[in-house]
Amino acid sequence: MNDRILYVRLPCNPIFPIGVVYLADHVHKGFPEVEQRIFDLGTIPPLDYNAALDACIDAFQPSMLVFSWRDIQIYAPVGGRGGNPLQNAFEVFYARNPLVKLRGALGGLRVTTAYYSELWQNLGLIKRGIKRARRYCPEVKTVVGGGAVSVFYEQLGAMLPKGTIISVGEGEALLEKMLQRQDILAERCYIVGETVPRDRLIHEWPTPIEKTACNYAYIERIWPEFEYYLQAQDFYVGVQTKRGCPHNCCYCVYTVIEGKQVRINPADEVVAEMRQLYDRGIRNFWFTDAQFIPARRFIADAIALLEKILAAGMKDIHWAAYIRADNLTPELCDLMVKTGMNYFEIGITSGSQELVRKMRMGYNLRTVLENCRDLKAAGFNDLVSVNYSFNVIDERPETIRQTVAYHRALEAIFGRDKVEPAIFFIGLQPHTHLEDYAFEHNILKPGYNPMSVMPWTARKLLWNPEPLGSFLGEVCLQAWRQNPHDFGREVIDILEERLGQAPLEAALSAPIEATRRSLATVSPR
Repeated sequence: MNDRILYVRLPCNPIFPIGVVYLADHVHKGFPEVEQRIFDLGTIPPLDYNAALDACIDAFQPSMLVFSWRDIQIYAPVGGRGGNPLQNAFEVFYARNPLVKLRGALGGLRVTTAYYSELWQNLGLIKRGIKRARRYCPEVKTVVGGGAVSVFYEQLGAMLPKGTIISVGEGEALLEKMLQRQDILAERCYIVGETVPRDRLIHEWPTPIEKTACNYAYIERIWPEFEYYLQAQDFYVGVQTKRGCPHNCCYCVYTVIEGKQVRINPADEVVAEMRQLYDRGIRNFWFTDAQFIPARRFIADAIALLEKILAAGMKDIHWAAYIRADNLTPELCDLMVKTGMNYFEIGITSGSQELVRKMRMGYNLRTVLENCRDLKAAGFNDLVSVNYSFNVIDERPETIRQTVAYHRALEAIFGRDKVEPAIFFIGLQPHTHLEDYAFEHNILKPGYNPMSVMPWTARKLLWNPEPLGSFLGEVCLQAWRQNPHDFGREVIDILEERLGQAPLEAALSAPIEATRRSLATVSPR
């Protein structure tokens, strides 16, 4: 029997499933005889999940099932499953009015119910798919991977059927070996009930893969739902220009999932991929890299890519990305504007250089401001989203005042209406330095369940420790009460009203405290 791979993208928000698309494209280029089909449950109404999955398996009769699971953790600031989980949590933990506490508890119950319902729903879909596929191929192989699986691979091993292959990080090399009938245990994976994950499996570096332009003519043939993502004119379609992140931010798991080695996709191949989407009507692109310009040594690569986009004549496009703004140059700023960048996100986390250093983020906030001025001078007049996570390591009123000052400096450059503060409270994730810090300070104990959303666990994983936790909780509740539709700006305004604003120079300076132990000195696991 010829190999027949069915990729099942489990339900999630309507985000372009670039991981599955790239996997199928890679397999086709190396194994053109393999038959493939992409089935995207993100395009199916929830009541039809089971019937649609059954029908797809009956029609395709796969010999291999590859499930892609994108989301599990729900500590989002807005728009979570069944409501706003951050607001619900803060109402329960910090509201003084008993009725507000009750509302938060009921909202939290809805979110928790939705979370566990979706968890068991996805596990049920995987089990249902395996059982159905065995009607046609009793030895069907099953791989489960994706962003959520890479983070919670240890916990999922107790939930998935025996024989399921749990894949961590990128899956191209794993699928190659499976199709070649080679041993897979050296890959970043393990087999439920047969092997156990190696210690620090997630920290192993992925196999470098030479990336070429995705063949969308082929993808269109094997993915009937592809047209779903071409209908909305404002939808951003993902294109990857590189993999890997060289940084060491204390709370981020990207750098271990993708590895620290940055692997650049050839600019000609990226443009060829964009051109295929452009010819199908796509005008909005999201560069899905962990960071579009992860370090200064990659500036030349970004310039080369943007110059080739210009030369390709795609003059009416827009694009967006996560960008480390400390790596911008005047030439790069000019090219960004000319090629249509109309939105970008900066994840500085704090406007205090002291805290940025302690979180191991490698940002120079003074340089970020200077480069933002260059970007504005180049003609950028669109939206900037700035991610702030208050109450990180060693946060205190003075560092909050510094963050307020820094945000006001960004507003002075771009305009208040163009700078959107996204207020996050870090959701502590396994395999990060922040988890190490929590262990060392007895905030968490080894063996805890990072997938739990029970209140006694959630209060620790939703990082907002005392003594500032209650104060920041009250500020957020006031912001939701006063201006829920502009929550981020309202939080900054309230913080300035209550605490004031530090001199900008204080925000940009980071005196070294030789005697104070901080997260910046915690050893990697």
